[in-house]
Amino acid sequence: MERLSSVESSARSIELPVPPGSFGMPWIGETVAFFTDRTFAQKRHRQYGPIFKTRILGQPTIFAQGPEATQFILTHENEYFRVQWPPSTAALLGGNSLALQQGDIHQGRRKLLAQAFMPRALSSYITTIQDITAVYAQKWAAQGSLAWYPELRNYTFDIAAKLLVGLDNATQTQLGHWFEIWTGGLFSMPVNLPWTRFGRALRVRQLILKEIAVLIDQRQAAPSQSTDALDLLLQAEDENGDRISESELQDQLLLLLFAGHETLTSNLITFCHQTALHPEILQKLRDEQQLFLGQPITLDTLKQMTYLEQVLKEVLRTTPPVGGVFRTLLQTCAFNNYRLPQGWSVLCSIITAHSDPQYYPQVNDFNPERFSPDAQSKIPKYSYIPFGGGLRECLGKEFARLEMRLFAIHLLRHYHWELLPNQNLTLATIPTPIPQDGLKVNFQRLPQECN
Repeated sequence: MERLSSVESSARSIELPVPPGSFGMPWIGETVAFFTDRTFAQKRHRQYGPIFKTRILGQPTIFAQGPEATQFILTHENEYFRVQWPPSTAALLGGNSLALQQGDIHQGRRKLLAQAFMPRALSSYITTIQDITAVYAQKWAAQGSLAWYPELRNYTFDIAAKLLVGLDNATQTQLGHWFEIWTGGLFSMPVNLPWTRFGRALRVRQLILKEIAVLIDQRQAAPSQSTDALDLLLQAEDENGDRISESELQDQLLLLLFAGHETLTSNLITFCHQTALHPEILQKLRDEQQLFLGQPITLDTLKQMTYLEQVLKEVLRTTPPVGGVFRTLLQTCAFNNYRLPQGWSVLCSIITAHSDPQYYPQVNDFNPERFSPDAQSKIPKYSYIPFGGGLRECLGKEFARLEMRLFAIHLLRHYHWELLPNQNLTLATIPTPIPQDGLKVNFQRLPQECN
């Protein structure tokens, strides 16, 4: 595969051609293919090479692949690039959201919000995650057969709402109902009419923010006995002693609820799916758990579960919950002997990075051995980016990894699951990848538990 060269001087970029490719149909370009075909980028890279142009949602867009290109895009925030979101996403997240903030404001807020994901905070979350996992697993065993995806959506939202804002059984509240409508509009056409997904989501956004405001007021009036993210963020101060305003905190909590729910559900469903397909991997995971019986589960204990870590890394490689990240070019620059024009969009494809046969032979195979210590050392940093990179690397990645591991441990020690026949297991992206039929399984308690 052709490798991308280092960045060239922007002065010379005016003389260079734009990348090859097709803009497709007027305005709409290749938007439909991009949103419906998870192999969109791979197909065009095969046709045009490691860098190509297209048009997405009316915007000229450049796709670039390879670790050098990925590193360039993700590490030149505020110099060549700034973050870009679809119009519907930006409107529904809100201007105060960390996802949309820029420059020094973004970095300052990131430091404050990070306090909810430091090791001390993560350690305090373990018992709550374990308790909620046990309740849901008992429920699933009582059902016997179920479509797992909608259940896992409820599970991750209940955990996120409890740990972020202290709300119990959130999926059974009005907030849980509104949140489903809101997430349904995040990646929709931004047409604000009563019957559109975006229009409905825009209206319930205000209801959600009002509910979050009530939770904030209640917490300020009567502090919680247990520490959650809301407690930490209400007390967090920057180096000047300033705190997050209540109106901004509403938007930030809305973002955290989404990030701690939607993508995690995709990660968990992929873990369940792949372990059901590979009983030898499932057994090896169970064997590893035997080594830790009787030990308290702590952050240090989790680090010692090396095979579980390999499996979860391969889950994130094969099915990253976010397919890519968009940036907008702040100024014209050059890369790989092509001109990248100011104002164009650039997409860093996570799916493509994780499918590079140079680093991942037999890319379609689910193979946790890729992440054994020896093998992993040969994978470039920017060829594995499930949580992005640079200044905007996922703030809650350690929270996500914690929940994934605790979920897996409980199920591996106490339960067994098998795929039911006659179901469609191909992936749909809505907006994260899930099996078309929701992953139908038979779920039962182990006769002799590994506890």
